[in-house]
Amino acid sequence: MKYTIGIDLGGTNIAAGIIDEGSKILLKKSVKTDMSRGFKGLCQDMSNLCFALIEAYNIIQDDVRSIGIGCPGMINEVTGEIIFSNNLDLYHEALSKTMRTLLDRPVFVANDANAAALGEYEVGAGASAHSMVAITLGTGVGSGIIIDSRIIGGFNYSGGELGHMVIQRDGRQCTCGRKGCLESYASATGLIKSAQEAMMKDKNSLMWSLVNQDINQVTGKVVFDARDQEDKVATEVIEDYIEVLALGLANIVNAIQPEVIAIGGGISHQGQWLIDALQKKVDHQVFGRFGNKQTKIVVASLGNDAGIIGAALLGRDEDDC
Repeated sequence: MKYTIGIDLGGTNIAAGIIDEGSKILLKKSVKTDMSRGFKGLCQDMSNLCFALIEAYNIIQDDVRSIGIGCPGMINEVTGEIIFSNNLDLYHEALSKTMRTLLDRPVFVANDANAAALGEYEVGAGASAHSMVAITLGTGVGSGIIIDSRIIGGFNYSGGELGHMVIQRDGRQCTCGRKGCLESYASATGLIKSAQEAMMKDKNSLMWSLVNQDINQVTGKVVFDARDQEDKVATEVIEDYIEVLALGLANIVNAIQPEVIAIGGGISHQGQWLIDALQKKVDHQVFGRFGNKQTKIVVASLGNDAGIIGAALLGRDEDDC
C-alpha cells in the first residue's frame, strides 16, 4: 500500500497525518508553529514531523507517495511557492522545492482553506456532489470552491476569497483593506463585535453577567448561550447575524450555484437549527429559487481533519508521484 501525508500549516500549530488510499487518517501528530528560525526552520519542523509519522507508523520513506501542505495565504499551486502569507510573515518562498529537498518526495502546496474544502468535497459533507463551496466561520471567513474535483483559485491564485465580498457599502473596516466585507460581519470576530456594540446600548443584557461585566471576554459561545436563555439583546444579535450570513451565502449561490455549501468553524457547532434558518432565508433570496433544485446548506463533517485530508489529496493525480 502507498500512503500520503497531509500537513495543515497554521499560525499556531502544524498538524500532519498519514493517509491511506481510502483517504482515512491512520496517525496524526502536531507541533507548535515556531517562526523564530524563519522559513528554513519552519520547513525543517515540518520535515521532522513527517519523519516522526513515518517512524511511528513503522513504514519507510518510499512507502509515502507524496506530501501535501495546506498553507495560509496566497499560494501558487503550480509551483508550490508561497507568494505571501500574512499569518506567517512569509513572502516569495519556494515551499514545495524546499520540502522536496528535505523529504525526497513529491510535495504539493495549496491555500489552507482550499485544501480543507477539497477534503470536505472528497470524503466529507460534499462527497456526493459535483460542486461545493466550503465556508469556515472562524476568526475570519475562510472559503474554498471545488468543481469536478478541481480547486478554483483563479489565474493569479487569489480567487475564491468569498469572505471579502462587500455586503455593506462603507461598512466595517476589514483586515483586507476594504470596508463592509462579509468577513467583518459573519466571522466569529464579527459576531463578537456586533454583540459588544449591542451590549453597550443595553446594560441589562444577560451577556454582561455571563462575562462578569468584562466586555472583552465576549465570545461567540457567550452570545449563543445568552440567546438560548432568551436574552432579548443576544437574540436580536443572532437574528441579525443570520440575516447577514444568509445574504452572503445567497450571493455565493447566485454567482456559482454549487450543489452544496458546507459550513465549518466554531459557529457551525450550533448545529441543525442554524443550518435550517440559513437554508430558509437563502432559498427565498436566490435568483434560481423557482427551479426544481436548490443548493443544500450542510454542516462540514471533517472538523479539524479536513485540512490534513485535503492536503494529502493534492498530488493524487500527478504522474510523477
